[in-house]
Amino acid sequence: MSTSANPVTLPLAEFSPHHFLLKVDGSVATVTLNRPERKNPLTFESYRELTDFFRACAMDDEVKTVVVSGAGGNFSSGGDVFEIIGPLVKMDTKGLTAFTRMTGDLVKAMRAAPQPIIAAVDGICAGAGAIIAMASDMRLAAVGTKVAFLFNKVGLAGCDMGACAILPRIIGQSRASELLYTGRFMTAEEGERWGFFSRIVAPEHVLSQAQLLAKQISEGPTFANTMTKRMLAMEWAMSVEEAIEAEAITQALCMTTADFARAFEAFSNKVKPAFQGN
Repeated sequence: MSTSANPVTLPLAEFSPHHFLLKVDGSVATVTLNRPERKNPLTFESYRELTDFFRACAMDDEVKTVVVSGAGGNFSSGGDVFEIIGPLVKMDTKGLTAFTRMTGDLVKAMRAAPQPIIAAVDGICAGAGAIIAMASDMRLAAVGTKVAFLFNKVGLAGCDMGACAILPRIIGQSRASELLYTGRFMTAEEGERWGFFSRIVAPEHVLSQAQLLAKQISEGPTFANTMTKRMLAMEWAMSVEEAIEAEAITQALCMTTADFARAFEAFSNKVKPAFQGN
């Protein structure tokens, strides 16, 4: 198994990935999975490079939000059948465990990145592609999008890359169980109704709408947004009492920022605050 990757260089605006496309427009970074002829499958190398990219996001203060999309009318068909699944059949237990930990590292990196991540989902979104959408903070769907957690279809458990921890928290235990036990496709309409997608838009607008939402969020108080993402993740494992205390401490910390003072000054002057992220 090859996990060599292109070292991520900073700033991210100057980084040229080998295994996906990256465009940084102001404070918004757009990641595009770019193997459209195969519906954008993932490889050992793209897993590693995506993970390294999201780890590096924590070190680039200029990037405030990240959009993830797929080229050619599809999001991602998941792990490449010939470049990943074929070699896995020949691996021993140690190699397989190294692989599954590497794939899980991508989700860990996305959840650890301070920037809110928005998935612009179009067409087929399956397997590990569905996981990337799930691991994002928000998801927009194009009309006709289909999402499937296909692990059951290839003889594997649905508990892959955090699916059993994260998916039920988004759509509920029963609906998540149905998708993970059957591997069936969830339509865009089901996904919106169940809370997986924030909204459904025309295919030609899904990326631009995701980027617009990302820009709106990036214009907010960056430190406070980062703390919101942290709390949304950390409070899964807290009691309500612990969560309230953690939020009290977090909010008090946010009140020490210059952006909090800027907001008060702007409100006093009846103008829109110009947040600077500190």
